[in-house]
Amino acid sequence: MQLALEKMTAREKLQLIEDVWDNLCHSDEEVPVPAWHCDELRKREEMIQAGTAKFLDLDEAKQQLKRCVS
Repeated sequence: MQLALEKMTAREKLQLIEDVWDNLCHSDEEVPVPAWHCDELRKREEMIQAGTAKFLDLDEAKQQLKRCVS
């Protein structure tokens, strides 16, 4: 199947991504996890245990993301 991505709006593309992700989450197929994901989770857990992790509240996180796309 080939999709006409260049003809789709951004909203349609995002909906497609959500639909694919939802399908994968409910699939019996095993979705491979890259090793770097596990490494990053391990690193973050170590930072939490060491007390060096920094957390943002939801409003701060949203503002930071908005600055990234501006």
